[in-house]
Amino acid sequence: MTAPTEQIWLVCHTRPRCEKKFAALMAAERFEHYLALVQSVRRYRQQTKRFTKPLFPGYVFARMPAEKKARIYQQDLLARAIPVLDEPTFLRQLADVKAIVASGFELSLLPLLTKGRRVKVTGGPLHGLEGYVDDAKNPAGIVISVDVLQQGLHVRVPAENLEALP
Repeated sequence: MTAPTEQIWLVCHTRPRCEKKFAALMAAERFEHYLALVQSVRRYRQQTKRFTKPLFPGYVFARMPAEKKARIYQQDLLARAIPVLDEPTFLRQLADVKAIVASGFELSLLPLLTKGRRVKVTGGPLHGLEGYVDDAKNPAGIVISVDVLQQGLHVRVPAENLEALP
């Protein structure tokens, strides 16, 4: 049975474009939470727009008493809440993310690419192709299989144009 004061960490998967609204709900409920925001610049013909956007689109990290978990669903901003199983590792990684965001260095989110991981090309002239990562030290190179010939084509694709497949 859960103790009445036990605090749990949840990875809250929000509905599309609801991260800031959900973080505001967490603040209103006085639940500890973290929404990693980064500065973004968009250039339009004659204008430059600066705004903040979530580093992890669709995710907010929240800590709350287990018995109050139902409160996070009150405004239909949440798709699901995933409990954190390995809290020490999660807290260490969250501290790392906070430090990186606070550093002010330019950063971007990339998929975790390891040798043998299936990927899909999401941009550029090879958009839609699927292959696998050949070299984890150089994940920008992927292999596209040509099974009929028992051959593979190694092609360099920018990591930001790759999406890891399940």
